[in-house]
This record gives sequence, structure tokens and C-alpha cells, in this order.
Amino acid sequence: MDERRVLPAWHTAVVPRTATGESSIARAVRVFAAFTPDDTSLRVSEIARRTGLHVATASRLVAELAAHGLLERGPDRRVRVGVRMWELASRASPTLSLRDAAMPYLEDLHAVVGHHAQLGVLDGDEVLFVERLSARDAVVNFSRIAGRLPPHISSSGHVLLAHGPPDLHERVLGRPLERRTGSTITTPGALRAALAETRRRGYALLPGHVHEEAAGVAVPVRGPLGEVVAALSVIVPNDGRAQAQVPALLAAARGISRALAGSRPGS
Repeated sequence: MDERRVLPAWHTAVVPRTATGESSIARAVRVFAAFTPDDTSLRVSEIARRTGLHVATASRLVAELAAHGLLERGPDRRVRVGVRMWELASRASPTLSLRDAAMPYLEDLHAVVGHHAQLGVLDGDEVLFVERLSARDAVVNFSRIAGRLPPHISSSGHVLLAHGPPDLHERVLGRPLERRTGSTITTPGALRAALAETRRRGYALLPGHVHEEAAGVAVPVRGPLGEVVAALSVIVPNDGRAQAQVPALLAAARGISRALAGSRPGS
């Protein structure tokens, strides 16, 4: 009797590749990347255009992903990210424990500020906002949950850059710095000086850098080992009083840091 273990079929399966050598997984990732916070539903033709895939290929991928619940089609035939994709992503998200630890303090901060309170992390070379609380009549704010901003224009980005590694600084400083308003920092020298000031005083204050009517204030959130893992920020009116929010921000950030330390395994 042959006692050699027989591996299941999935163990030895080879991921199909296109004629160009790109795997089906890589193409599926391109499909998901076509969706943005502003464009949460797309037609197949638009997905094909954004991904550079042939319409027939995009249509087949969408059908396969929809069959597994990772995408879904609405009554209008527009394609959206499916609930199954959200479920799987939520299980594995490294920001889940951070968000859970932050929510009580974020809610308190939002109640005090009355405008926007948000939590951002660094993802690649951008700020990714993992949570945001807002009020009906709050000042304008271009960030949103699962939205991104370049780090040089946002207070959260300044905090994360100020405490980030040197190679991150060089990548951000080595590319053109987009201007959003007349106050936006667009030169490497001015950005270096602003980051040094953020490190010195312990918070970032950016009045009118994303929108003339809004000011961002952010402080670092530290993990169990003292490393900066996120930025806690508020967006308030640009009326010269934004700095008054710093004590509340610092208190909330300390609370989140303590909660993260308490959730560490073995603590």
C-alpha cells in the first residue's frame, strides 16, 4: 500500500497567468483598486478603462468575483464591492484593534470639539483615514473613512511624517508637492522645517492647507512600545483658535495609547 500523503488539489494548483505573465490575482487586485471613496460603483466599461484590461476580460473577472460575493451588481448593473469582501477584510485588518481602542476616546473628543474628529494611519506614502466622526454643521473636510490624503497637506500626515523613517521623508520630499490652497507647503525646505516643528512641540497645526476655511490639528498616538502608530486629529474652523484643541487631543491620544498597551498579549 502506498502510504505517501496525497496533497489536496488546491495545494498544488498554479495560479493562471495571462499571456503577459500577469496572474489572475494581480488582475483582480487591479479591479478592486479601480474603486475609490468617490467612485464606489462603476460600470464594467469604466473598470476596464481604469485597469487597462480588455472589456471582455474585465467582465469575466467581475462575474467570477461577484459569484464569490467579493463584488456585487446593483439593479442598475453597476458594480460595487461586495459584503463578503468587507467581511473578510474586517477580520484581518491590522487597524481593527486600533479602531476599537480609539473609539471611546474619539467619541469623547468629537463631543468636545463639535466638528470632525478622525484617526489616520500611514499606508504606503499616504494617510489612510480609518475612522471619522462628524457633525451636521461641521466645517468642510475632504477626508473620509477609507479615504486618503497626501501626507504633506494634512495635519495627520505631518505627525506621521515627523515620526516616520528617513526613507519615507526622502520619498515624499523627492516628488512634487501638490498645492491645494495658498497655505499648502510645496517646497522641501519648508516641509522639513514644519516637520521639525511638529516633533518639537508634539502636535501639528495646519490652518487652511487643504481648504481655506478649515484648520487641522493632529497629535501622535503611540503603541505599546512607544512607537507612533497613528495620528489623532480634529478639523475645525480656520478662525485662529484651532490650537485650543491641543489639550483635548493630547488627553484622548494618551487614553488610546493606554488602551493599546492594555490590549497587548501578555500585558
